[in-house]
Amino acid sequence: MSKNILITGGAKRVGAQCVRYLHAQGHNILLHYRSSAIEAKGLADELNHERDDSVRLVQADLADSEALKDLVDVASHAWGGVDVLINNASAFYATEFGSVSEGQWDELLGSNLKAPFFLVQALAPVLKKKNGCVVNIVDIHAERGLPGFSVYSIAKAGLVALTKILAKELAPEIRINAVAPGAILWPDQGEMNEQQKQEIAAKVALQRVGTPEDIARAIAFLIADAAYVTGQVITVDGGRTLFT
Repeated sequence: MSKNILITGGAKRVGAQCVRYLHAQGHNILLHYRSSAIEAKGLADELNHERDDSVRLVQADLADSEALKDLVDVASHAWGGVDVLINNASAFYATEFGSVSEGQWDELLGSNLKAPFFLVQALAPVLKKKNGCVVNIVDIHAERGLPGFSVYSIAKAGLVALTKILAKELAPEIRINAVAPGAILWPDQGEMNEQQKQEIAAKVALQRVGTPEDIARAIAFLIADAAYVTGQVITVDGGRTLFT
């Protein structure tokens, strides 16, 4: 059955591939972006060419409470209201312990934890009416912690906690689950050399990095085929967390 899906940060990288995959399943996509207007418009034009008015764009800085309210208003009315919220938008960068600034803390906690919480809270009335669901994109480092990325790891751990407590708070009408990716795409910034990439891949049981479609398939399962699943984290890491 076709769903109306809001995905935050859906213009690029894994988010964009999830948009393509879910759109191919017949769903309508409300694609949120902050600054990637060119990429967002290009993706929407591509998919609307395949199916008219199946992708709509909404721009918002999720750190801005007024912009977040506007996003919620759009999501509450798009195609009669969204059925699914995917909290994908995420700031990600290193923070050296000992020199972490309050601004870095606010940005990383804001995008990875604060915005998802207030989006779920604001959209809960719409999602309840539709027996909807939420999928949070977390990280394997929410559990294990990534050295040099303490604030990011803390934020994602908080998002796991959010998933579990709100699954209790909002049951039985709304299901809330999470997907924890492992090595899927290398950072855009080119911060990793080939040796580092090979060392990471060698620690994966399946001996390869994953693809954005692996994440999209897990999300699609939680949306369409997991009616008796809530408060859970699906780890999609090729078995990387099996090793220390």
